[in-house]
Parts: sequence; structure tokens; C-alpha cells
Amino acid sequence: MWNVFRAELTKLKRPSLSLSTIAAVIFVTGLTTSLLFLLVDSPEGNGERGVRIGRDVLALPSGVTLSFSNAAGLLGIVALCIFAAQTAQEYTYGTLRNLLVRQPSRMKILIGKLGSMKLFAIAMVTLSALLTIILSYLFAGVKDIPTQAWSTQDAQIAVIQTFVNVLLATIGFGVFGMILGLLLRSPISAISIGVIWNLIIEGLLSLFVTDIDRYFPGQLLSIVAAGGSDRISYQYALFTSYGFLLAGLAIVAFLFKRRDVAN
Repeated sequence: MWNVFRAELTKLKRPSLSLSTIAAVIFVTGLTTSLLFLLVDSPEGNGERGVRIGRDVLALPSGVTLSFSNAAGLLGIVALCIFAAQTAQEYTYGTLRNLLVRQPSRMKILIGKLGSMKLFAIAMVTLSALLTIILSYLFAGVKDIPTQAWSTQDAQIAVIQTFVNVLLATIGFGVFGMILGLLLRSPISAISIGVIWNLIIEGLLSLFVTDIDRYFPGQLLSIVAAGGSDRISYQYALFTSYGFLLAGLAIVAFLFKRRDVAN
């Protein structure tokens, strides 16, 4: 399993993937942070779904983490695409057969691949967190927002809590992508369905059907990243979303073990 972990990590460190991921993280983090601060005086809002986050809120100890939690959904989509592609392309390129020659245990291959992609997600979220803090101080200076509270112990606790929540949400989205990759065995199909489901279908159904978002993993993971909401608690969102993901992962792991290696 350790050899599978190292082999998968070598694939993830390829410049074509790692550099594009860094670019995506920089874009997502820069976009959410700049919109949050530069539109602070806009009557149309500067947060998700038109929510207005004022200067008084940004000046709080938690203000330095707001753009980071707002970026969690897009970071999750990036993780979903990476996990789905890295899983499904083993079938597309026929490399799974070669892996099984060196490591006959399919479960060890699956666990090793999941472990390396989780480490990749940790690096991705860490980069986003550092960029968020740097850009938050930069844009706060531009918009004359006080940052004294950002250096307090409460701010440090808020940063740690938000980092853990965003990491849990990002890994959750990635596992969702891995489930689709194992189920569909096609990178294009897994990525397109995953993105459409999380960005469009869940959002539309949540607008028209009351409380249905309590049963959507994507919506629940976004609530995990935000640390809970007025309607849905953090604990419910965390345990329910990961319950769905673990059940789905168990099903596709069984299929992965039983199905033919060819697509």
C-alpha cells in the first residue's frame, strides 16, 4: 500500500497537474477574497447569494477567515475534478491492469490512491489558507478596514477552526469525485456529472423544495466549511455528509473489487 501511495503521489506532482492546480487555487482564493473586500460598500452584497458583510464584521477576529470559508465550495470542485480524473483515468488509459500486476490487492490500491490524494488536498487547502491571509491584509489596507483583532488569540483559533472545516469539506468533495470516477470509469463523465450536480442541480432543488438541502452531500459540505448555519448544525452537516460519502465509497469499493479492470 505504501508503494501505491508513493506512486500516486508521483503522478500528482507532475507539473501538468500540480501547476494547473496551483493556478486554480490562486484564482479561486484571489477571486473570493477580492470580491469580499472590494465590494464591502456595495448595496448588492459581497458574500454568497448576495449577503452583505460589512466592515464591522470584517474587523472582527473571524474576519480574516471569511473569504477562506467562502472559497471552500470552489476548492471542493477543484478537488472533485482531481480525485475523479485520477481515479477514472486508470480505466481509460488501461493502467489499472499494470498496477494489479505489481499489487494484486485492489483494496490496497484504492486505499493508497485515496491517501495520496488526501495529502494533495491538504497541500491545496494550506496554500489557499496562506493566500487568503496575505490577500485579506492587503485588501483590508486598501479599503481601510481595521485589522488589530486579526492578531489576537481569538483570530488564531478562528483560523485553525476554519482550516479544519474547509479541509474536511474539500476532502469530502474529493471523495465524492472519487466515487463518481470508480462508478462511471470515465474522467469526462465523472467530472461533468459531479460539477453539474453540485453547482446546479443541488442548488436549484434546494430553492424549490423545502429542507431538501439537508440530504444533499454538496450542500452539507458547504455548511461544514462555514462551521454550521442557522438551520442546519455543524454536527448534523458533518456526520450526515460523511455518512453518505462512506456509504457510497463502500459501494464503489465493492464494485472496484468485483468488476473487470477494463473500461
